[in-house]
Formats: sequence, C-alpha cells, structure tokens
Amino acid sequence: MAGVVTWTLAAAAVVLGALAAWLWFTLRRTRSETGSRVHDAAVATRRTAGILAVSRDGILVHAPDGRILELNEAAAQVLDRPMAQLLGMHVLELPVTWITEENLAVAPASVFAPRGPGLPGDPAPFVVGAVPSTGAAVRWVQTTTRTVPGADGAHELVTTLADVTGPRQIRAALARSETQFRLAMENAPIGMVLTDRQWRLVEVNAAFAQMLGVTPESLVGRDLSTLSHPGDRAAERAHVQQVLAGVGARFTLEKRYLRADGQTIWAVLDAVLVRSPSGEPDQFVAQVRDATEARLQSEMLAHRALHDPLTGLGNRAAMQEELTEALSVPDAADRVAVIVVDLDEFKEINDRYGHAAGDDVLVHVGGVLRAACGGRGTAFRLGGDEFVVVVRDHQAGPAAFEIATSVHRGLANPVRTQQRRFPVRASLGVAVVDDELLASGMTGVLAAGDAALYVAKGAGRSRTEVYTPDMDVPELSRHGMQHELSRALENGELVLHFQPVVDLATRAVVGHEALVRWEHPERGLLLPGSFLEVASEAGLAVPLGLEVVRLAVAHLVRTAPSGRWVSINVAADQLGDGELVAAIRAAGEHHGLAPGRIMVEMTETSLDPSPRVRQDLVDLHAAGVPVLIDAFGTGVPPLPYLRDLPLAGIKLDMSFTAGIPEDPAAARVSRGLGAMTREMGLMSVAEGVETSEQASFLRDGGWQFGQGWLFGVARATD
Repeated sequence: MAGVVTWTLAAAAVVLGALAAWLWFTLRRTRSETGSRVHDAAVATRRTAGILAVSRDGILVHAPDGRILELNEAAAQVLDRPMAQLLGMHVLELPVTWITEENLAVAPASVFAPRGPGLPGDPAPFVVGAVPSTGAAVRWVQTTTRTVPGADGAHELVTTLADVTGPRQIRAALARSETQFRLAMENAPIGMVLTDRQWRLVEVNAAFAQMLGVTPESLVGRDLSTLSHPGDRAAERAHVQQVLAGVGARFTLEKRYLRADGQTIWAVLDAVLVRSPSGEPDQFVAQVRDATEARLQSEMLAHRALHDPLTGLGNRAAMQEELTEALSVPDAADRVAVIVVDLDEFKEINDRYGHAAGDDVLVHVGGVLRAACGGRGTAFRLGGDEFVVVVRDHQAGPAAFEIATSVHRGLANPVRTQQRRFPVRASLGVAVVDDELLASGMTGVLAAGDAALYVAKGAGRSRTEVYTPDMDVPELSRHGMQHELSRALENGELVLHFQPVVDLATRAVVGHEALVRWEHPERGLLLPGSFLEVASEAGLAVPLGLEVVRLAVAHLVRTAPSGRWVSINVAADQLGDGELVAAIRAAGEHHGLAPGRIMVEMTETSLDPSPRVRQDLVDLHAAGVPVLIDAFGTGVPPLPYLRDLPLAGIKLDMSFTAGIPEDPAAARVSRGLGAMTREMGLMSVAEGVETSEQASFLRDGGWQFGQGWLFGVARATD
C-alpha cells in the first residue's frame, strides 16, 4: 500500500511537473505571440500612415456606419478642410457638394458606395466634382470605394479620390482648341487644308473648294500638287520634300491652280509641317490665299510703269532698259540700231484741232510704228510726238532702213478723226551702232540718232537720214541733255540761288525763294528753263526735287539763327508717290526745323487735285510745311483749290504786279485778291515788285509780303 501511494505521488509529481512545464511553455509562447502581434500592429500602423502621407490621391477610410476613421492630406485638400475637422465626421455629412460633369447634383451615398471589380453594379469608377462649402474651386475626382477587412474581423471601407482636375482641364483645353481650329478652318475666308505627310488632302475648307470651283468632299484624298498648274507642280513638290528632309519647317510659294472650269488662278501657298511628339513628320497645315486680283493689279502697274498709256507702246524707261540690254550683248556692233522719230507739224494739229485730235494722231502713229517693226525692232513713245525704235537684227543697218521706209509708207494714209482727215508726216534719224558708238553707250547712240534727225528736218522734213561721223551731234540734244543732267545730279552740279521776300510793312527780309541753277562744267550757269523740261521727260523730276530739298535744308541749317524761311518750287509730276514729301518731312525732323521754315510753291497750272497728290498736300500740311500757289491768277479755277485743298497762301503773279498802279484792271485785281486772302486768313506774297510805288500800293491793298528786284535778285547766298 505504501508503495502504491509512493508510486501515485511520484506520478502526480511527474504530471504536475509536466503541467507546470506546459503552463510555463504555454505562458511563454503566449507572451511571445502577443509581443509579436503588438510589434506587427505597430509596423502596420506606421506603414499605413506612410502610404496615406505619400499618396497623391485622396484616401478616406470609413466604418460601415459612415464614420471617417482615417484620411490623408490629399483628401483633406479635395474637401478644403483640415484633417482634424474631418476625422469622425460622417461621409454623408461632409461639407462638400458633389456634381456631375453636366452640373447635376450627385447623392453622397453614391459617391461612397462600394465599387470595384467583382462587385455588383457598375464596377468602373466614376468622375464627380467636389464643390467645397468654403467657396474654393471645384476639384474633379475619380472615386473608387472598396470593402477591406478591419480589426476584430470587422469590415471597413476605403474610398480613393483620384484628382483628375488637371488632366480634365487639359482635355477640355484640347477639345476647345480642336473646336476652335475646326470652326476657324471651316469659316476662314481663305483656303485652309490639312494634308498627310505624303501631301494628300485630309481636310479641306469651303473657301479652298470654292476657289477651285468644286466641293470639299471631292478633294479629300487627292495629292494637293495635282490641283496646281502643270508648270508649278515640280516646284511645289520640291518645297515639300525639302521641308520633310528637315530644311526648315515651312515654305511659301506663289503659284497657279487650275479651276474645274479650266481657268487659271494665282494663289499664295503657306504650308507648315507639324511633327509628332517623337519628332517624326505628321501632317501639313496650309493656307491658300487667292492672289489673282493682286497679281493682275501688279502686272497692270508694272505694265503702266513701262508703257505709254495713250499708245500702248513702251515708254522712256522701257526704251532705256531695252537699249541698255541690247548694247550689253557681245558683238552688238552692226546688230543694234536706233530710229529717232519726230512728227512734222504736230504742234499745229494740236493747236488748231485740239488735244483730242492730237491724241488720235499719236495713237495712229503708234500703230504704224508697231506694224513697221515686224518683229525686228521695238517702238517706244518717249513723250509728246517723240518716238524711238530700237532695232535688234543680225543686219541692223538694212533692217532699220526697211523699218523707216515702212513708217513713211504707213504714214502716207491720212488719219481720220472728228470727221476730218489729217495728213501726218515724220522725220526719222537712224543711228547704226558701230564700235565707236558702242563705246559711247546708250546716251551716245541716242545723241547720234538725234543728230541724224536734225539733218532730216533741216533737209526738208518727212525723210530719213542715217548718222555718219561727220554729222555734228547737238551739244544740248534732248538725249545728251538727259545724260548730262543725270550726271550733274550725281556730281552735285546743281545749286540754289535765293531771292529775298520782305514784309511790305517793315521792309524786313522774312524769307527766300530757292531757285535752282545748273553749274555746267562747260556751259556755265544754266537757268531752270533750259533743263527742267528735260528732267521731266527723262523721269528725273523727283531726283531733282530731292536734291533741291537737300540743298534748301542745308541752307536753313546754316542760317538757323536768322529764323527766315525758304520756299522751294515743286511740280505736279514730283508729287503723288510720297517720295518727295517723305524727304521733306524726314529732313525737317532730322534737323529739328521749326514748322514753317521750309515751304512749297506750286503753280496753279501744275496743281493736280488727284487723290494721290491731295494726300501729299495733306501730309505736308500735317508736317507743318505750308503750301503756296505760285503765279496765282494765271490758271483756272483758283478759288476751288483754295477752298478744297490744304493750302496756306498765294503768290500774286508778276503780270498783275507789273500793271499797278497805272493799270486800273490790274489794280482792281490786286486789291480784290488782297482782300480775299485777308478774309480767308491766307498768307499773301506779291511777286515782281520793282518800284516803291508798287510796294506801297500792294501793302495798302492788303498784301503781306513782296518779292522782286526792288528787294534784291536771286543770289547764291542771302
């Protein structure tokens, strides 16, 4: 029995020991597992916080009952509230209004309803706008809500708010840009096209299709160059290939297109290559502007610049261009000739029957010359009744003589005009270019033709003479004078003489009229009457005027302390293109001339109230340059000019001054004009004052200023 007890106690001790050991082990294991779970939970918490912090998307963790358990800063920014205020708030009570892209309200429950793959209903996230109650700008977010396991086996919901405001704005901007481009292209008044990189049309607007007389649909898919004129296709394709090869990004080409009705039109093509993000050629954007009208106008202006508007023949500039080019060809000797043509007694026809009849004669002569040339020469009208034929033939001498004979034969038939018949005759001078004349250039050749012409006129007219070296070339022939005048402008041979203008009340000098002179190196001082007409015929009127402006301004600068003004004479053919006016304005501004120190004088007979001349007068007035009518009273009608043009005053013609005070008619005219200018507030100058009696009479008659020998002649300096 004692043994059994002993065995039992021993067994119990073993069991208790084992139990103790198990308990110890179990307790130890339990403590170890608990510590591990606490550690893992801490790690998970830190990881979650890190994920919430770094995520660019808004994240809301909320309980099944809707309470917000966790959220990140990105979510707080979407809701425009601090995170602390949002924790514990119900998702259905957030201070924000949810809207659709159509600006319709969205229920908050729909925003936070579980969505995601494998869930019933719409699995795709949707985009809503969050409008914070704080008034902040709407933020567009793509929302996704999923159910995830939570603590203690409970479920939690995680809502992701992916901010798509920026991409949405970019897409909207691109859509607007695309819409605007489409609208601009469709409604553009000029042709607009899109092509692929093979130059095939992808899109065409109505303006381009209308330009070609077709529909836009019929052009899509066609090679754009096939619509061009055959003569322009190669150039167009070459430009396209250059741009595709990287030579520039665009090109501009003036070219022709063929309309559906066969008509040729001119257009300006501007094309730009658009490349893909990778830099590869993608497509061309081009605009096509109809330039037909502009091209025709340009060609008309170019034609007018080189042709006589009455006869249609080339003018002086065209003749000079043709002759210069002919003389520059190798072996020009004996292959070039000129025929100088001058009509006999043309002035008598003009004076007796009027300019209309004279114009009919000139048109008839132009036709005769054109027919006589027969492809061997070109006829030109230089002005008045002066014509020149430039002959270009391998045997210029015989060809020129045959043309001259044909001219006389053609003029044998009288001109029929105004129910009259006018016999027309002409004298011709022929100069065949040899080595000596070739060395003298264009001017020498024309001067030789002039010499032969003078011999023909001296020998009885209505005949042809051929230049020979023993003929005397006139020292001041028209063509020789033109050449010398051109050289004089280059060499500074023109000078100004100044005649004083005085105040008739005080006899003090207030200004000067600048009169141009030519200091010819061989013939001495030449007055303007000997070269102004030649300058006009040679197209040198504007260059001469520019030189006068330069000299006058230089004088004003030298005499600045005196404060006196200088007036220059300007003819109508020096106005109309703005060049002379621009030079006057620029010179005055450059040297700081006070308004009124430089004046412009124009005779009534030279005034041209055309829009272009009127604009020049307006510009002069605006620049503080007074314009006076010179020789007032000699032309008609003076009064409308004073009323309609921006004129500052008048200069009484000396023919009226010469008759006073003895001539009652001249006295009445001068008094009447003086009173008129005073009433109109115009400046008044009387020219040709030679006696004190005339000066006193004019002063008493209301004239402000006087000019004439009584006060001084024109001198090189004042």
